[in-house]
Amino acid sequence: MTLSEEAQERLADIVANQPTKNGQLQELWGMDSGSEVHQYLESELKEYYYRNENSLICATPEATALIDGEDSDRVQTMTVSPLQGTIIEVLAGPGEESQSVVATLQAVRAAGEDPEVDDVRSALRSLADMGIVETVQKTVPTFRLAVPREDIDVEVRDE
Repeated sequence: MTLSEEAQERLADIVANQPTKNGQLQELWGMDSGSEVHQYLESELKEYYYRNENSLICATPEATALIDGEDSDRVQTMTVSPLQGTIIEVLAGPGEESQSVVATLQAVRAAGEDPEVDDVRSALRSLADMGIVETVQKTVPTFRLAVPREDIDVEVRDE
């Protein structure tokens, strides 16, 4: 997706100020309301941001790479659930053969946890929304990390 100069500048604001709120971006961008900010995010930057567990706006790793350049040494900190943290540890890396939900469930169980398959599926989808995991469509969706493990700093929240 090619971004306009304005969209790139606004994405840079998100990268620099994350996690942030609609109100902060409203002030930075000179908009009239948080609703206007939300509409802009959804129409122009949908692929480059997500909302964390506190509904704060965060940039995806792809957005950070776009703003900082591919050779950036900025490590993106992502706060995830314990299950999501385990999935990041056991999931195939970029360029490796992607894993099905069931294969991921088995790897998580081999790591000592015993979640339900629906919990693993939900965690994978959330990680995909964050830009950490990519979905590869085959007969069934399969998953692998979208970014190298060393490019993200994972903080596991207490549950």
